[in-house]
Amino acid sequence: MYENSESFYRLLFTELRRLGQIEGQNLTVERYGKEQNPSDPAAFAAQVVRGNPDVMYVLVPVSVFIKETSKIPIVTITGDPVAAGYVQSMAHPGGNITGVSVDAGPSIHGKRIALLREMFPAMSKLGCIAGRVQWETGVGAAVRAAADAVGVSLINQLVELPGNATTYGNAIARASRDGSDAIMMLDNPDVYANRVSIVQSIAEARIPAIHAIAGAVDAGGLMAYAFDLKEVWKRVAANIDAILRGSNPADIPYYQVSKFELSINLKTARALGLAVPTTLLASAEKVVE
Repeated sequence: MYENSESFYRLLFTELRRLGQIEGQNLTVERYGKEQNPSDPAAFAAQVVRGNPDVMYVLVPVSVFIKETSKIPIVTITGDPVAAGYVQSMAHPGGNITGVSVDAGPSIHGKRIALLREMFPAMSKLGCIAGRVQWETGVGAAVRAAADAVGVSLINQLVELPGNATTYGNAIARASRDGSDAIMMLDNPDVYANRVSIVQSIAEARIPAIHAIAGAVDAGGLMAYAFDLKEVWKRVAANIDAILRGSNPADIPYYQVSKFELSINLKTARALGLAVPTTLLASAEKVVE
């Protein structure tokens, strides 16, 4: 298992226990994290693969693990796995990888830009912070098209994954120096793991931002339009459980998240001098006072 944050996978183990997969009884878990992957992701992936686990749960970077093995089952959370070339189709992955896609298609980027503009009508130059891998697998073109459609200039700042507080902080600082008056954070598990430091860096820059991770709003972020994390973990756990019971990942459909919720932090809005429109408040599932 390749992990980034204890809080990020706590729900996974709760759901695995519910399914009968209990660590220390019938489940052995080998944990790997950033401290074991200082500079060479490929060598790190090779190390994990040599252990020959029954299944690997991988967050980032997925691509290096796929290159290392075509036999060991991999469960992961990604954007569009078809566009990335990870699977043949969502319904029939066809290889050794399955999981959950949190990419609702190109329209999700336009929705987040529209929500941020409703919160901050003066937005004209949007800084987009993204992992290089996800940006280069089609997401970048979709974000650019969404920004062009509403007449917003786009400045993309790319981070090598896995990132850390420094790499995300530097990307946010570059966006600010380049004149971005608003920021959109793209979603990946690495962003969730670094959400607190990301929110702090954005607060220091005093720039309105929209996140793709609901936990960012709890950490002080202005707003988020995000998938239901509990739904994601239930699907991931179900996939791991199915594989441990003998199912072939090639035959386990990749799941596409369908539920997204708006969260708003009123304290952060006040700190930025923003008056939250009543229309946004009425449509928010969660409001942090």
